[in-house]
Amino acid sequence: MNTPLREKSYFDQRATQDMAKHLHDAKRSRAETMAYACRILAMTEQEAGLAGQISVRSDRPGAYWTLRFGLGFDEAKPEDFIEVDRDLNTLTGDGMANPATRFHLWVYDARPDVNAIIHTHSPWASALAAARQPLVIAQMDMTPLHDDCAFLGEWPGVPIADQEGVIISEALGNKRAIILAHHGYLTAGATCEEATYLSVYLERAARLQVRAQAFGPLTPVDDTLAKEAHDYLLKKSIVNATFDYWSRQTHGVPPLATR
Repeated sequence: MNTPLREKSYFDQRATQDMAKHLHDAKRSRAETMAYACRILAMTEQEAGLAGQISVRSDRPGAYWTLRFGLGFDEAKPEDFIEVDRDLNTLTGDGMANPATRFHLWVYDARPDVNAIIHTHSPWASALAAARQPLVIAQMDMTPLHDDCAFLGEWPGVPIADQEGVIISEALGNKRAIILAHHGYLTAGATCEEATYLSVYLERAARLQVRAQAFGPLTPVDDTLAKEAHDYLLKKSIVNATFDYWSRQTHGVPPLATR
């Protein structure tokens, strides 16, 4: 075959144009999106009792929306989200916020680009946290976290006070995810869809790392190739289409109509 090889940038641009034409975001309210995010986290086995948290920045300065305390991810419905202020006083809705969401305030203050935060004690990411191991990007499906997953090596305790917010937000820096030693993880996205997408892929990446280490030390993906994959897999159209697919999965597999 003598056809000249085209640059990868050509295919990237074409794929981006095709996705803009053929992939259309589902229309949902903020509360519906948050409820689906919770159901996706439950579906991917990321619940840990009531320790899991989700928040989305409010249009009101210094406030955010979160799942009312006392409910698990698998129970979340659109009406279960409340708006709270900087002192966790409930502004809209009924109920109280998880007191441990206080550190979210510090992340929102430090990162104007962040509009949604997810924190869980998921099994595989918590295994890395227990072993005090940072994430090693060693496989393509891990690349959405390439150079985007920080590591906090010391546990500051249950994050119900201001000090923990300072420590965690500083350790996160300008990245979109962080492994919290002896604790769990956090993802910070421009949207709720992005934070959820990163959460699912972070848990998968942690599972891959723990399993692959049985065969010996991991070899990180080449930095240039990993960055290329990171930027491609975090395209908004891919993130949102994936979130929409996972949302449909929470309804169960529909029967296949046959003749």
